[in-house]
Amino acid sequence: MSKKTSNKILLIGWDAADWQIIYPLLAKGEMPALQSLIKKGVYGNMNTMNPPFSPMLWSSVATGKTPDKHGVLGFIELMPNLKGIRPVTAHSRKSKAIWNILHHEGYKSNVVGWWPSFPAEPINGCMVTDKFQKTKKTKEGLAAITKGVLHPEELKNEMKDLRLFPEEITEAHILPFMPKASSIDQENDRGLISFSKMISENVSLHSASTNLLRKTEWDFMAIYYDLIDHFCHAYMKFHPPKLKRVPQNLFDIYKDNVVGAYRFQDMMLGRTLELIDDDTTVIVMSDHGYESRHKRILKMPKYPAAPSLEHRQFGIFVAAGPNIKKNEKIFGLNLVDIAPTILHMYNLPVGKDMDGRVALDIFENPQKPKYINSWEEVKGDFGQHNNNNNEGIDQFTDQETMQQLVDLGYIERPDEKIETAILKTKCDLKHNLARVYIGKKEFNKAKEILLELIEAKPPVDTVPFYMDLLTVNLKLKLFNEADLTLIKLKSLDKKFEISTHIAESRILLANGKDKKALNVLLKASKKQPSSLLWYEIGNIYMNIDNLERAKSAFFNALSIEQDIPRVHQALAETLLRLDDLEEAVDHALISIELNKFFYAAHYTLGRVLEKLGDLENAKAAFETASRLAPETYHRSEKAIENISSKTEDLQEGKNKYHENQIVIVSGLPRSGTSLMMQMLNQGGMDTLTDNKRQSDISNPKGYYEFKPVMAIHKDNTWLKEAQNKSVKVVAPLLKFLDPKYRYKVIFMNRDLTEIIKSQQKMIGRDTENLPITLFEAFKKQLKNVETWNDKEPGVEILYVDYKEVLDNSEAIIAKVKNFVGVELNSAEMLKPIDKSLYRNKV
Repeated sequence: MSKKTSNKILLIGWDAADWQIIYPLLAKGEMPALQSLIKKGVYGNMNTMNPPFSPMLWSSVATGKTPDKHGVLGFIELMPNLKGIRPVTAHSRKSKAIWNILHHEGYKSNVVGWWPSFPAEPINGCMVTDKFQKTKKTKEGLAAITKGVLHPEELKNEMKDLRLFPEEITEAHILPFMPKASSIDQENDRGLISFSKMISENVSLHSASTNLLRKTEWDFMAIYYDLIDHFCHAYMKFHPPKLKRVPQNLFDIYKDNVVGAYRFQDMMLGRTLELIDDDTTVIVMSDHGYESRHKRILKMPKYPAAPSLEHRQFGIFVAAGPNIKKNEKIFGLNLVDIAPTILHMYNLPVGKDMDGRVALDIFENPQKPKYINSWEEVKGDFGQHNNNNNEGIDQFTDQETMQQLVDLGYIERPDEKIETAILKTKCDLKHNLARVYIGKKEFNKAKEILLELIEAKPPVDTVPFYMDLLTVNLKLKLFNEADLTLIKLKSLDKKFEISTHIAESRILLANGKDKKALNVLLKASKKQPSSLLWYEIGNIYMNIDNLERAKSAFFNALSIEQDIPRVHQALAETLLRLDDLEEAVDHALISIELNKFFYAAHYTLGRVLEKLGDLENAKAAFETASRLAPETYHRSEKAIENISSKTEDLQEGKNKYHENQIVIVSGLPRSGTSLMMQMLNQGGMDTLTDNKRQSDISNPKGYYEFKPVMAIHKDNTWLKEAQNKSVKVVAPLLKFLDPKYRYKVIFMNRDLTEIIKSQQKMIGRDTENLPITLFEAFKKQLKNVETWNDKEPGVEILYVDYKEVLDNSEAIIAKVKNFVGVELNSAEMLKPIDKSLYRNKV
């Protein structure tokens, strides 16, 4: 029985629905049903997950968990006896879905068409599985509905005549989509056959859902449609604007089919909305978007589930109903947020093992969520299957579904040799799990699986495994391993070209070959420009401090693809460094709008606002970044401390001392760093030095060096030993300091001519003819220090002129003491200063 609650929820899934197509249709008034929901509710982007395979994604929607937890890992699965393969079923799902939890709590649910839901679970309510619409015509008419397709079984008699067969599709159905359908060459073009199958299946599901809406009591209802996704796979290549290689006659026939699918889907939504009351909360969402512009593919590469390459990161989300905000855009939603949010709407606790969070932003009056450790630990009746067996599996519908997956390109035709088919399926499922871990940034887990997969023998194609292993090695910054993986990948790439330009450039960058890395990407961008290529190019220009070209590269990326959060964030960072602060704010905000949980964008926004003097909002942005950032990202905390310091009444003329701070003495070689170390040491500050480098004629009073500093680019863990001490770090190595510590940097400046002469003399070279390249290199290093300081909130720099130390010693000592914020003995600090050692005057 239904609880007859006032908070009924209707969840509607539109596979692959995308705002890029919906917005123009809304503007023309061609999707009135969806428009009505938006006006009285909320709308926004829905983030997808990796890999964007629909059965995995819709299972994440239903469970609030990522595929490594819920167990659905692809389009096909192994038979329970491990002697065959079949299209994925509900048996693969190892976690409880929304309807299982609601069943346990006494609510009544109707589920229609969810992928995967066959065989039907015995829930309190009705289940029309994803096999219902797969029809076969017999001599007597439509095939009987087999066991497991419906729950309860008594629904068969009522539902069997609601199915529509493809051959029943008439010109009345076809011509609104394709006015020129009569010109189709049906002997060589299967377009009408595909059309009829897709329409009939979705009409069948719509008929089933409206029947249940009219005739049953329910508290929760979920309906899934694949109409838009299947139309996009079949006809997106014909969607305007016309692609060059698409024949004009085919373009004229099929160009309106994708838009037609959206309009038809909206018509079905309109009828659905007529059958519910005002107390029902309606959610319309998609699992991913679909590329409708330059990334459309005419010929799919040989890659597992290649059609998913056209899936875009952002799907849609619309919600309306009691306690839902009105006509407001929301941000930062993920697929795994749906189940926790629905549980919260029923005042039920959310499992702490769920990966999603309650979308509190959608509510007018949000309530604090309740939690339990896990719904999986709760005992009782959840309306689940008792065991994993073949009960209810219909061989025909398996074959039909398998063929459809082959036709759509999601799977290869299974090998006739069953042992080979099973082996390939096992590898594909493991590969999908590795990709899930990559999406979750659990790279070591992914690598463990991929290293196993690359050992597979033919006929298994290991190229996709090496491609992802290359990605993982780059993410883990294992550049030598990445290089070896790239070499192996190229040796295997016999049948199709793989774009490895970005991987090559990152390996070159890791080896300090910036120009070569840049040339690789620029060359690739001329042949086949992409937003990702231009993003990588922009990053290199940023690293070499060519900010105008970086800015241009990021704008090039956005001209190709406008909704990539990291591009907007990188552009905001560039504009910040160019002091174009207002535009920097705009792009930081766009980045946050696209991905609410992108901590780097919040951090960049904070930096810009701080520079604009808006300390209150800057602090709020840094606090958000701090909450979202991984534990290793410490800059936000330092930035918050800095703003707090600016608003405090500090002792006049004295810098704030930070507990466990590290005093760094830096500068170019031969700029007076050893002298400053001696002064600090004499003044009473502990120094971190190993005394391994003995004093000599160049530095008669000692170098005060610490050998691990030279390898700081490989290992900076020793920095914990430097807390509350001073240590010498030359300028080029400053960028390798761990940002989790606070630093007071005393940077020694000296006339560049004197520095170079001193260096030349030290190594026994000509001191009269000085190399120009050294002048330019040192100028660049000094500029890099300024840039680094600007980016690091945990760093404060005091520039000290070497000649001033000699000529105006007491004043410089006072500045140094004030800067480091600790008590030092001024008289003792004077003792190491010896003007007789000032060599190579100009």
